[in-house]
Amino acid sequence: MSAGAILGWLALSTLAPGAAHLRAGWRKTGLVLLSCYAVLLLALLALWLVNRDELLGLVTQDSWLVSILVLSGVLGVAWCALMVHSFLVLGPRLLPKAVQILVGTTAGLLAVAVVLPFAWVANIAWTSREAIDNIFQPAEVPQAQGEAAVPLPDARPEDPWSGRRRVNILLLGGDAGDNRTGIRTDSMNLASIDVRTGNTVLFSLPRNLEDVRFRPGTPMARHFPDGFRLPPDPGGGRSDLLNSVWEYADAHPEIFGGKRNQGAQVLMDTIGYTLGVDVDWYALVNMWGFARLIDAIGGVTISVEQDVVFGRYNEGLVKAGTRKLDGEDAMWYARSRTFSDDYTRMRRQRCVLGALLEQADPATVLIRFNRIALATKELIRTDIPRSLLRHLVPLALKVKNAEVTSVQFVPPLINTGYPDWDKIRGIAGKALRDSATGTVVAASTAPSAEPSTGPKRQRQRAEQPRRSDPTQALTEGCGAA
Repeated sequence: MSAGAILGWLALSTLAPGAAHLRAGWRKTGLVLLSCYAVLLLALLALWLVNRDELLGLVTQDSWLVSILVLSGVLGVAWCALMVHSFLVLGPRLLPKAVQILVGTTAGLLAVAVVLPFAWVANIAWTSREAIDNIFQPAEVPQAQGEAAVPLPDARPEDPWSGRRRVNILLLGGDAGDNRTGIRTDSMNLASIDVRTGNTVLFSLPRNLEDVRFRPGTPMARHFPDGFRLPPDPGGGRSDLLNSVWEYADAHPEIFGGKRNQGAQVLMDTIGYTLGVDVDWYALVNMWGFARLIDAIGGVTISVEQDVVFGRYNEGLVKAGTRKLDGEDAMWYARSRTFSDDYTRMRRQRCVLGALLEQADPATVLIRFNRIALATKELIRTDIPRSLLRHLVPLALKVKNAEVTSVQFVPPLINTGYPDWDKIRGIAGKALRDSATGTVVAASTAPSAEPSTGPKRQRQRAEQPRRSDPTQALTEGCGAA
């Protein structure tokens, strides 16, 4: 057999193990190898096609990740050994010495090359396991302001959520660090997800919501019976807005009988009470870690409606136009209040979330997995139990292909200085009912908080019925001045 034929059959064996054995006359061995390989491929394909989402959820479990790690190592070594044996059975000894050396070297490189995919898979499993261990809680955690634990869902395949219709996850953005005392949650969004359809409503609450009310019977409600109100700061600012609840609760353990680190649970319970829902878990996103995550996926394409100035001395600029933003520019586009206000910033944050949801496709995530995993470790603090990931991953995949709408409780819909709490709960309840029935009507603008007082206003509403609903598509208004 010529050198070219040996290398050709050897190369074919990297994709179809047993091909070289068949060519060399080892028919039984070759058929067994090819048959086993075909069965394995068909089984994996069937598993992927039939239950892809559940499979992706399962591979977040520690036992699966360890198994993948070990199996990748074993298969990599076995495939390398198979390549060596395939080379030997093809009879390279009959070639001239110089050609033997050349062919043998090439065969050695092929034997090493077949190990690389298994090493890549093992690396993904190792990195995933490390990132998940760093981010997610190993067990149940206390519920807000009390001792009851959040019940973990039943693991039965037919009902992994134990009869729950929706899952509510509080998404928080903050930039606590060594140079900043406490945690101020400058971005607060509650994602309410229908577990059957994936339809999601994203409720955005402004950081400057005043006179926040706490759930009756809780320590914070007893301490602030008339709402969250403190004396003004020496500089005239206020430290009793919604974004200060976490920080205040952490700084005053005496309110909770000496128990520390109650801020996260208090904020979850407070926002849940405000919206009339039960918040299951939270995820606090460090804003600079968020920038690194965007860099890890290669940036996000956003239509910047007008120049956005940022920086301590207004030295930064995100120029208007449709372009791919890196992590730093995307973060400043989402966070800057220079020549702007909180409510415009909330809309921009929603646009960045929408762009990330649309553009972080599975192929991009897989290709850039290591960078994304490393960025995520610095990004998220959460009380979501690790055991829930096997259910949350399939749910997240549903969300990506489902209807995601948004409600922003900002003026003129809500007066942040004198919030109408019943109105907030009513709007939230309607948005959830509409999402559950699939009858969400996107609004092009938020309605005025003023009542209808005359026939002219009534006619306007009759002519523009879509403007009476504050619910809107997640990316509606993005790119608009």
